[in-house]
Amino acid sequence: MPTPAPTVLSPAELEARLRLHRLPELGPRRFYTLLQAFGSASKALSAPASAWRVLGLPAACSDARRNPQVRDGASHALAWLERPGQHLLMWDQPGYPALLAEIDDAPPLLFVAGAPQILEKPQLAMVGSRRASRPGMDTAATFSRSLAGAGFVITSGLALGIDGAAHQGALDVGGQTIGVLGTGLENFYPQRNRTLAQAMIDGGSAVVSEFPLETAPNAANFPRRNRIISGLSLGVLVVEASVASGSLITARLAAEQGREVYAIPGSIHHPGARGCHQLIRDGAVLVETIEHVLEALRGWQQLPPSCEAAPAPSDHPLLALLHAAPHTSEALAAASGWALPKVLAALTELEMDGRAVCEGARWLAR
Repeated sequence: MPTPAPTVLSPAELEARLRLHRLPELGPRRFYTLLQAFGSASKALSAPASAWRVLGLPAACSDARRNPQVRDGASHALAWLERPGQHLLMWDQPGYPALLAEIDDAPPLLFVAGAPQILEKPQLAMVGSRRASRPGMDTAATFSRSLAGAGFVITSGLALGIDGAAHQGALDVGGQTIGVLGTGLENFYPQRNRTLAQAMIDGGSAVVSEFPLETAPNAANFPRRNRIISGLSLGVLVVEASVASGSLITARLAAEQGREVYAIPGSIHHPGARGCHQLIRDGAVLVETIEHVLEALRGWQQLPPSCEAAPAPSDHPLLALLHAAPHTSEALAAASGWALPKVLAALTELEMDGRAVCEGARWLAR
């Protein structure tokens, strides 16, 4: 993609970009081609069809420019942007996430419901099977809680299964999380996670999509959105996935984008572990504890010493507190004198060892 010079958009140019964005068969690369060739979306829309043909653009693109539905859709998007908490990020405007801008086919427009500023924060993507096992879901939630507590924004696809568990885990500890949709923001899918999405928006997190607001679920759009999940993130952690899982697409895109790829192993008898095992054979970092992720990202994140590994579960000071009474993670931090990220990392280890459990946002010893 081109390296843009920051510009201040006029209302007419904003409307023209929204119209251009809605044209059929016009992906990011063709969008950038038009803006490079004509200098603006307004000029591109008014250029003769012959000029579009010279650029190798399909006739369907050029012919749709004057379609009333394209104009009405752009007007609807402008009205959507006037409501509180609804935003549009553009690749050549302030606020567009710098890490995402590095990828070749970065979305030229990104609709955001919630807090757009968190897209600039260090993120770790967590993905996995939609039909995840209960242990897989628990693992996703546990890792998400600790990673969010360590300062990472948790990014995923708001699908059922591992994605939903990862988002919820971040919310459980007051962390931030980003959901990237394969539909438009006004045509949410899957409906079962709509309440979770609203909780994310209300809690200072964000839900984003590159697609026009009303875009319906389309199988081809979900692999496209995966490049945004990986592109926003420093790395991708695959929790549970079959060899045919879309999560492996996200992992492959992450590797191509120069991001870290992590995978949690499982039983050789569990089909949901085979995708992770394949990733590990292909060079992904094998992850068994939260510290394996923090070690790999400490250089990026410049994590403070408080994120170092906590003591082993034997003779564990947090267990002594939990045996006395249930505690929230924040209460444990206050009682132990440890920083919250260190507490969360330790609780992850205790939970995975079966020595502690989180129920209703409070931790109990087992």
